Amino acid sequence: MQGNSTSTVLGRRLGGELIKLRTEAGLTQGHAAKSLTASTTKVAKMERGWVPMRDPDIRALCELYGVSDPAVVGGLLELARVDRERRRAKGWWNDFPDLGVMQEYVALEHVATSIRTWQLSLVPGLLQTPDYLRALALGNSRRDHPDNGEQLVAARVARQRRLSEEPVLELWALIHEGALRHQVGGPEVMRSQVAHLAHAADQPHIRLQVLPFTAGAHLGMGGAFNIISFAEPGAMDVVYTETAFGQLWVEGGDEAAQHQDLIEKISRSALTEPESKAFINVLREEM
Repeated sequence: MQGNSTSTVLGRRLGGELIKLRTEAGLTQGHAAKSLTASTTKVAKMERGWVPMRDPDIRALCELYGVSDPAVVGGLLELARVDRERRRAKGWWNDFPDLGVMQEYVALEHVATSIRTWQLSLVPGLLQTPDYLRALALGNSRRDHPDNGEQLVAARVARQRRLSEEPVLELWALIHEGALRHQVGGPEVMRSQVAHLAHAADQPHIRLQVLPFTAGAHLGMGGAFNIISFAEPGAMDVVYTETAFGQLWVEGGDEAAQHQDLIEKISRSALTEPESKAFINVLREEM
């Protein structure tokens, strides 16, 4: 936040693309400002994601930078549209100030078309049961008050409605076997959680794969991440990663593309969807 302005993830993603195009054209912010009949300060704010961008400004900048490919221009316009929608949205997450920086993530999830997630030690948030989440909250020393845990559960349940409302959110979840065998909350909680995953795997808009221990060393060992898409996968992706004490966003196109390539490679080491469903059902019987 800066006064009444907010630098959004999507705004920075769009600004980054425009900076890249401007740099490739060998132009400065001054050239861009002259083209828009604006100040260089305004251009700087646009490139840093502080202000929403108008379609005429994007088209004018594309023309100045020599960008005429309809797919490129259309992608930038769509990204700007989604960012404007995100800025206007007054969703349920505004009622949960304890979400903190997660408010930005769930706001993006609300306008996303698809989520691809790779998880090493946890069941993906969109697929967690309330009891599993309560157990996680109790195990987190930073949430030592029972009310905090229940607020977290209420927020997560509200977030999960995104999987059942229109337009449908496509979810591709890659989960390491360790996340399914870790006894979060004990056997009963995990049995219910695994049963919930089995049900989710039957939904046409949810793709679920398990990476078994037998896969050995794999490319996903570096850490978990989520890829959030707002159009065709790869067109306007941003990547979200949680650390022990914070969050990281990957807003650059090249780095986001690298994560897309990584998740494809991880999936090739994982069980197929039918094999994963069978694995989950066997695991549920074992618990």
